[in-house]
Amino acid sequence: MKRHIFVFGFLSLLIVALAACGGAPATEIDLSTLAVDLQASDVNSLRENPDVVVIDVREQYEYDEGHIPGVTLIPLGSIPNRLDEIPTDKEVVFVCRSGNRSNQATQFLQQRGFENIHNMLGGMNAWQKAGYDIER
Repeated sequence: MKRHIFVFGFLSLLIVALAACGGAPATEIDLSTLAVDLQASDVNSLRENPDVVVIDVREQYEYDEGHIPGVTLIPLGSIPNRLDEIPTDKEVVFVCRSGNRSNQATQFLQQRGFENIHNMLGGMNAWQKAGYDIER
């Protein structure tokens, strides 16, 4: 009888713990305190936020091979001609393959007075390593 009570108690605790983990809301990130450089986990937490736009600065063929779902493609070389497509009223996160081109985009826009821009460190390499969704 004691064994049945122990098993029942253990299973009850396990169910409660699993329900709490699955139902817990994601930690909300304060957009006003965002660092310029963000981890893939930060971007994953932010990408559904309507006040955040993620822009992929890779080339079309790289984007077609796999990208973060819902991102906008503006290749690095076309940014100077497409500045009007980069929102100033939202936080903007740039992503590339490894973090190099997105860092270049971030620095380029900082020099032009943009204050709402961020670089995803490690790029799609870090995104994929973390196991986050890829869209093709």
